[in-house]
Amino acid sequence: MKATTKRIIIIAAILIALVLIWFFFIHKKEAPVTVVAEKPTTGYIAQSVTATGKIEPVDTVTVGTQISGILQYLYVDFNSKVKKGELLASLDKSLLQATLDQNKGQLQSAQSQLVFAKNNFNRQDLLFKTDAISKADYDSALNTLDEAKANVASAQAQVRSAQKNLSYADIYSPIDGVILNRSVSIGQTVAASFSTPTLFIIAKDITKMEVEANVDEADIGDVIPGNRASFTVDAFINDQFGGKVTEIRLHPTVSANVVTYTTIINAPNDDMKLKPGMTANIVIYTKEVNNAMLIPAKALSFTPDSSLLSKYQIEGHVSHKGVHKGAAGTGSTTANEVSHTAKSRADTGVTKQKALIWVLQGTRLIQKRIEIGLNDNTHVEVLSGLTADDLIATGISGGNTGVVAATPGSSPFLPKRTGGGGKSK
Repeated sequence: MKATTKRIIIIAAILIALVLIWFFFIHKKEAPVTVVAEKPTTGYIAQSVTATGKIEPVDTVTVGTQISGILQYLYVDFNSKVKKGELLASLDKSLLQATLDQNKGQLQSAQSQLVFAKNNFNRQDLLFKTDAISKADYDSALNTLDEAKANVASAQAQVRSAQKNLSYADIYSPIDGVILNRSVSIGQTVAASFSTPTLFIIAKDITKMEVEANVDEADIGDVIPGNRASFTVDAFINDQFGGKVTEIRLHPTVSANVVTYTTIINAPNDDMKLKPGMTANIVIYTKEVNNAMLIPAKALSFTPDSSLLSKYQIEGHVSHKGVHKGAAGTGSTTANEVSHTAKSRADTGVTKQKALIWVLQGTRLIQKRIEIGLNDNTHVEVLSGLTADDLIATGISGGNTGVVAATPGSSPFLPKRTGGGGKSK
């Protein structure tokens, strides 16, 4: 009996010791539930679309040849700077010169025949006037004269044609620029029978480039000429280049059932870093506001619950669930629902939207209706309904749940849709 009692006392002592250890060393008191709040800030906010594209010179000219022949001389190479009228290459002229000489000989023969025909006609004309020959002989002499004149005109045209072909053997630059591509080498035969062969491609001015951006059909409705754009290239990943939208081409491109529209963005290239053919990652800013009043986007999705009733006086809808949710209160909308899809605000092209937020005033949580503008899923532009001194509730800290997170999509590191109001920002 004594052994059993002793065993019970030891077990009880061990249990008491474990409870004391847990209470004093392991157990942590639950932190009080408090509201996280912050004041509005002033800053820049924008709505944008993203695209990829290719760097190209603003103006390029393809230089070819109108005649066939063997390339005899080549005076320029890749990256050569040329002036308008500068000789680029020459074809072998021997056959062309022989053709010209032959046509000149035919012209001299025709001119000789014309002189003989004129003299013969003059004699026949005198004889006809004295009735020494018949009308038939007179008409024959006149016809011979007209035929000789036509032969001279034809020979003269053949000479001009041969001279022109001979001049085409020398290929000149039509503009000032830089040789981007050379497609021929000395000794190569070029044939111009069906189409003009390309010899050179010349860029007019590589200090002024353009980006041909492929903008998705879901985003093209927000893009207009004059929008600011920025882009990067892989060769200079830490440099950001700027430009403006100058043209939206109406001809669509379809690839893998995806419709895109070529959008032209000017790209100054004074430092010559941009090279033709580079791939550009582009951001086009469709709407921008400077010095806007901004609040966190997660404030739109905050709703107090019943766990705050013991500490705060809540004036508005309260969730009676025992967890801190990111759902909006009655009459409010979620972060995605308040993002903008309309296009009719005077200064930025965005329609004013209504939204509900909670303002902390001491121990009072007051629900307020405000007007918002741009929403980049991180910050929201406030148009009216708040002052710079208001404390905007954004979440709850303490209790069992910790800090309340914003609704999915509010983090700038999460992927965002590129269409409608959920465009990449």
